[in-house]
Amino acid sequence: MTPEDTDADDDASVIARSRHEPSLFAVIFDRHSRHIHRYAARRLGPATADDVLADTFLIAFDKRAKFDPARSDARPWLYGIATNLISRQRRAEVRELKLRLAVGPPAADEGHADRVADQVTAQALATRLDRALAALRPRERDVLLLFAAEGLGYQDVAEALGIPVGTVKSRLNRARGRVRAELGAFDLVKETSGHG
Repeated sequence: MTPEDTDADDDASVIARSRHEPSLFAVIFDRHSRHIHRYAARRLGPATADDVLADTFLIAFDKRAKFDPARSDARPWLYGIATNLISRQRRAEVRELKLRLAVGPPAADEGHADRVADQVTAQALATRLDRALAALRPRERDVLLLFAAEGLGYQDVAEALGIPVGTVKSRLNRARGRVRAELGAFDLVKETSGHG
């Protein structure tokens, strides 16, 4: 069997089959590695993201026999593993956010005036957002970033973190309030129709 034979299969089927054909687990990596890498890079910076990505998939491969076959999508499970790895590096995450504050935004490209104005606005907002994220409690930051930045729904965040949906909602509510207080009039964490 080849990875191409798995195109129509959901993640649970691929993971189940990978128990007998370990090379099929590469399909899970191909489907989700960019999401996990983006999440880790956003939290710890690009240098550490590669290590988190590798460790996430090594752990997932080792624990694939324990994957719940009722889950068709492996992303919440993978985000949960990545979040646990990131939690071991909380200091690195706060250091990354503070480094971005200290260094400031990257220089704007020369180009159209509107584009430059948009970049300046976004950079100013990014600085305030980094400050707000650094000030959040780690558990609130986990929920907020999985929900707002990664686009997971309440149930997926709950599965990723191993907590009840009600706890997701209360942590998200507290995180939103703190971010709103930091950002003032801006509200970057509005719910979108894609969240569950």
